[in-house]
Amino acid sequence: MNTLRGRLLVATPVIDAGPFLRSVVFVLDHDADGALGVIVNRPLDSDVDDVLPAWGAYVNAPVCLFDGGPVAMDSALAVGVLADGLPPLGWRQMAGRVGLVDLEGPLPGDGQFAGLRVFAGYAGWGAGQLEEELLDGSWGVVDALDSDLSSPTPENLWREVLRRQLDDVRFWATFPPDPGIN
Repeated sequence: MNTLRGRLLVATPVIDAGPFLRSVVFVLDHDADGALGVIVNRPLDSDVDDVLPAWGAYVNAPVCLFDGGPVAMDSALAVGVLADGLPPLGWRQMAGRVGLVDLEGPLPGDGQFAGLRVFAGYAGWGAGQLEEELLDGSWGVVDALDSDLSSPTPENLWREVLRRQLDDVRFWATFPPDPGIN
């Protein structure tokens, strides 16, 4: 089994409603037991300071919570992209310079993260579920850039990720929000 850890799932037009509509999911873990990721392009109206006051100074703009996915929306999950240097205490590598950050652990030092986001909830798939969705054409799988996790304009990320692809997948970026109005 090839792991998708560290890659992006980009929702295709097959997903035409629900929490994954035009979503970009960074895959944190993927194995025979299932997959786990966070939606990186869904900022919420809540500030990080409102929920985790100590962490607001460490997240990058926009300084808000993100809708990480439909599972466990009442819990917070932080994902950090390491800057150059040693990882801080409480950081666990998931893929490359990307890892989970322990929100109950020590606060990071200045400059230890090139990007940090806090997510309410996550996206999860049971054994074989994501593979079925891939076969159905619900997701495109593309390489992730570290900057995808800290984009200053996350609401544009779906189109930006698609446009940088070299194959026909890039044309999904022009798919209208409601093809019936076309």
